[in-house]
Amino acid sequence: MTDAFYVPLGDDRWLATAHTTGPWDARFQHGGPPSALLGREVERLSGRDDVVTARVTVEILGAVPVGELVLSSRVTRPGRSVELVQAVLAAGGRDVARAEAWRVLRTTQSVPSRDRAAPALPAEGPPVELGDWIDGYLSAVEWRFVTGRFGEPGPSTTWARMRHPLVPDEEPSPLVRVLAVADSGNGVSSELPITGWHFINPELTVHLHREAVGEWVCLDARTAVSPGGAGLATSVLSDVDGPLGVGAQSLLVAPR
Repeated sequence: MTDAFYVPLGDDRWLATAHTTGPWDARFQHGGPPSALLGREVERLSGRDDVVTARVTVEILGAVPVGELVLSSRVTRPGRSVELVQAVLAAGGRDVARAEAWRVLRTTQSVPSRDRAAPALPAEGPPVELGDWIDGYLSAVEWRFVTGRFGEPGPSTTWARMRHPLVPDEEPSPLVRVLAVADSGNGVSSELPITGWHFINPELTVHLHREAVGEWVCLDARTAVSPGGAGLATSVLSDVDGPLGVGAQSLLVAPR
């Protein structure tokens, strides 16, 4: 097995490796890796270093298979100060995931920082207890919980970093590192027993006010579930220097 999450096949085709596998079905990917691959494509297509990504919305249009994917992209709203870039992943002739990202000019003047401190990064963390879950993504990311754990209901704070590059021989960008783990907010902060309930997110929206620093990204996550409504998982996203943005996921909540 290659060390990367994806292997290039040429002609905008990518092969997902076992590192992308989600915990419930060996045929399908966790939402983190395809979100990161879409984010990488947004940056690649834009090709600008004078802008930063301020918001990314990833729409999960169907189950993303652990297999061959076709990647396409376009700038849907070009501009000097702001641009909107779209990237799409397809499998078997149908779109399975789509990202739209607003990119804005970097701040050109010095502004005072009001960031609060991030939760302390633990020196080490216990191994993830897989139980009946399928391995793949859960082991391809290193997790260090400050509070809570996988499968333990309630709010949770965890640090996470990719153990492998997204694509071979390439250092992941700050945006890629964030998107690779931001889709885990609902998984680490479930409010209902994970063995009896689905809380599936058809989308992920990440707002960023600066680029991440270093390998580690912290998710301070909580989930809200209201009777007769939808679920909502929100995460404050931080690095070792403090908060850098927020992530949110709308959830389908239903018995298994």
